[in-house]
Amino acid sequence: MDTTQRTDQQRSADRRRRELLEAADRVVLRDGPQASMNAIAAEAGITKPILYRHFGDKGGLYAALAKRHTDALLDSLRAALDAPADRRERVEATLDTYLAAIEARPQVYRFLMHPADGGQVGDQGFDVGKHSVPLLRRMGEELAQVIEDRVDLGPGSQQLARVWGHGIVGMMHAAGDWWLGERPCSRAELVRSLADLLWGRLAAAGDKVGGPGF
Repeated sequence: MDTTQRTDQQRSADRRRRELLEAADRVVLRDGPQASMNAIAAEAGITKPILYRHFGDKGGLYAALAKRHTDALLDSLRAALDAPADRRERVEATLDTYLAAIEARPQVYRFLMHPADGGQVGDQGFDVGKHSVPLLRRMGEELAQVIEDRVDLGPGSQQLARVWGHGIVGMMHAAGDWWLGERPCSRAELVRSLADLLWGRLAAAGDKVGGPGF
């Protein structure tokens, strides 16, 4: 097989994988955490063994969907952090970007963050909670890098940036999860309250010389 044939086959495989992920997205939007491999295969017009061939199992499919949605969310968070505004406005915009994303697609959020109640036939033993930990950890590391690049935290800045990155992601996740379930206040009110919580030392920190200010 020559290089051109291999390239064409890879493009075809990548295109088919995207189509299957789009079918999975449609089922997740409809069924949330109860989305099953059977339903996803039916939506894609294939048999479940073919779905397994592409993703291995529900854990593999979950990982692919998580990367797809996390990549998009991180791009949005970075854009909010780098927007031309003062630091407080950018903090609020970043918090609002995360909350707006989970509010717009709550079923996707629940699929990524919560195990299905009772599971689905053929999906028993899949613990979504276990698989969500790497997703949150990745977000924490990404945010830590942004903080380290943009804020002068003095001695020990790398470790402090990681503490803040993971702490902020944990706060957004826990507060957003509670808010999405109970809706005790408006999104804007929650954003202001969380920004107030963060604002103490962050407001006093200096920007990195020669770098984009956070």
